[in-house]
Amino acid sequence: MTPRVLIVAGSDSGGGAGIQADIKTVTMLGGHAMTAITAITAQNTLGVQAVAALSPELVRQQMASVVADLGVDSVKIGMLGGADIAAAVADELADGRYGSAIVLDPVMVASSGAVLADAATIAAFERLARLSALVTPNLPELAALCGRGSLAPDDVATAARDYAAAIGTPLLVKGGHAEGALVVDRLIGPGGEILRWEAPRIDTRHTHGTGCTLASAIAEGLARGLALPQAIERARVFVRVALREAPGLGGGHGPMGHARVRLDVAAAAPTLNQVTLPMTDHAATLAFYRGLGLTPIVASGERYARFESAGGTTLSIEAAQEIGGAPLVFLEVADVDAAVVQARAAGVAVEEARDRPWGWREARLRDPSGNALCLYQAGENRRFPPWRL
Repeated sequence: MTPRVLIVAGSDSGGGAGIQADIKTVTMLGGHAMTAITAITAQNTLGVQAVAALSPELVRQQMASVVADLGVDSVKIGMLGGADIAAAVADELADGRYGSAIVLDPVMVASSGAVLADAATIAAFERLARLSALVTPNLPELAALCGRGSLAPDDVATAARDYAAAIGTPLLVKGGHAEGALVVDRLIGPGGEILRWEAPRIDTRHTHGTGCTLASAIAEGLARGLALPQAIERARVFVRVALREAPGLGGGHGPMGHARVRLDVAAAAPTLNQVTLPMTDHAATLAFYRGLGLTPIVASGERYARFESAGGTTLSIEAAQEIGGAPLVFLEVADVDAAVVQARAAGVAVEEARDRPWGWREARLRDPSGNALCLYQAGENRRFPPWRL
């Protein structure tokens, strides 16, 4: 069944954050996005020029209308537009019809720096946090939730732990606002840190909507039955690829490239995403596939080149001696180690999985006719090996 995600958030007229980013995220991940609009904003990549909140009654009616007919598997809460709306949303969620897979993104400060919530709204977040399965503050939002103007780096973990203990809900503390070349996101519960994720910072100004996107992606994962850590892991990959695929729009904090991530999250079943063909004449073969209309996206000297089709599937050419002179078909899987176990249980001989220098984890095998196959898990490096053009 298609995961049903109810998004309670404000509208971003620029399409980079808010309801617009939420809908794109859930849709690209394969879920069905439903909405309860809390506020309308006039904004673009340079900032927020105006905000108009809807009535709490209308917000609640939107939620009730959706759950009564379509049903809800998870809820994502973003910008609320005021303390009265926050209270109305909490009242509606408290009746139990919406389940417990609720992700609260405590939106208070936009990427542009504009304040989107007052003190009363911040205080109202605590009730919503108690109803949630996860709260996803960035560092300034965590400080505000804890009643602090700011938090020193050494105080973040303790403050998050104490807040998690007070509300009985874990926090995913996002590290994008911290200094350093690595971004560290930490899942912190009442007992302290549970898990952490570290990744190189992606140097781009097109970061508008990262928090909205991450929370919606987590909610979509929970809606399809993923455990919280797996939902977070999947959501982080989605955000990072969307950052890399940003279209470069606007003069300020531009939107991410949600529409380019659809094929970058592996499905439950193996997905054909890559075929490598042997070549003997690099220049002639490169010109041949260019002539067919394929777009070169990767090059590695005279040894290798990779093309992308309009649908996102890729075709590579590689020196014949490097791949044994025969085509090699790549099937993308969500978990290559689990895929190896499953294949072996079905009587298929598969090599042990191994990590590759370009960030993939691969397991090679052959079909009964001797054709070479590779099961692979790519994550955010699916279209971004180190030698990308």
